[in-house]
Amino acid sequence: MNTTSETRTEPRLTSLSHGGGCGCKIAPGVLTEILKDTARLPLPPELLVGIETSDDAAVYKLNDEQALIATTDFFMPIVDDPYDFGRIAATNAISDVYAMGGRPIMALALVGMPVNVLSTATIGRILAGGESICREAGIPIAGGHTIDSVEPIYGLVALGLVHPARVKRNADAQPGDVLVLGKPLGVGVLSAALKKGALDAAGYAQMIATTTKLNTPGPELAALDGVHALTDVTGFGLAGHSLELARGARLPVMVEWARVPLLPGVRELAAQGMVTGASGRNWAGYGADVSLPDRFDPLDQSLLSDPQTSGGLLVSCSPQAVNEVLAIFRKHGFDAAAAIGEVGPRGAPSGLSVR
Repeated sequence: MNTTSETRTEPRLTSLSHGGGCGCKIAPGVLTEILKDTARLPLPPELLVGIETSDDAAVYKLNDEQALIATTDFFMPIVDDPYDFGRIAATNAISDVYAMGGRPIMALALVGMPVNVLSTATIGRILAGGESICREAGIPIAGGHTIDSVEPIYGLVALGLVHPARVKRNADAQPGDVLVLGKPLGVGVLSAALKKGALDAAGYAQMIATTTKLNTPGPELAALDGVHALTDVTGFGLAGHSLELARGARLPVMVEWARVPLLPGVRELAAQGMVTGASGRNWAGYGADVSLPDRFDPLDQSLLSDPQTSGGLLVSCSPQAVNEVLAIFRKHGFDAAAAIGEVGPRGAPSGLSVR
């Protein structure tokens, strides 16, 4: 029997993973328990951003003009097409550099593959997809590491540079700020529908378009004096990452649900049961800290905690800067960007409320 990589039958990529994309993340409550006794090493003064507020990346000051951004992200397949999987994973990893206000400079590939199950051609297509996004971002893949793994895993270590004065943390929101979201929600719902064979060609195209769109507005947003805090919405959903912003700033945050953009068809798919298990795990981890209005639809609750693979930037800016923030998003092709909420006054309990 011919068993060459060109002819052997291979399983769907998503059938090899127990979870896909940022839905693979350890649930926030479990992660908190795991890390609660982590030893704290002495921190050098050059470390501008570490793990203290669950920010998107570490930032280390090199000199008065440059700080190094270092981050890593990897996960199991969210789609079956190997090239698309590589593109999504690379976009998601590079996003954390943009979320700190920086520009990427290079990447290292992280590759774990079941080499007895997937052909070298398929694995090569995954890597080629990642390389295509790095070319789009203007950076090389300068190295990496590979292992033989039970489940397919792909991602990047992404490095970038930013001026120390322009580092945007997730903890620096100010009272009265407006929250602006760069991409619509619903990637988790689309991925659930795909895995269940219920996503049509238009839905798949929409999913790929949003998950492979680099968050390039980051550096321009960071250059605005009116932008105080910046993060991206990924595996913990809009509610989880809004809570991180609120806790970091020790301020209350309010989201106006009717203003939150959703990907086309997502609400209808969620109503059909196309919701990821990660959405429920997210809510179990932080739902007690989220205030919902009376009779809030459970469907909307699942969308609030829907894990976003390669999601949009979440900006906290002064009211005077909102129009300029939206103009930057529009210039980069983020037409769905919208103001979705605000930051409350100092002295009130930190947390997230939805209305």
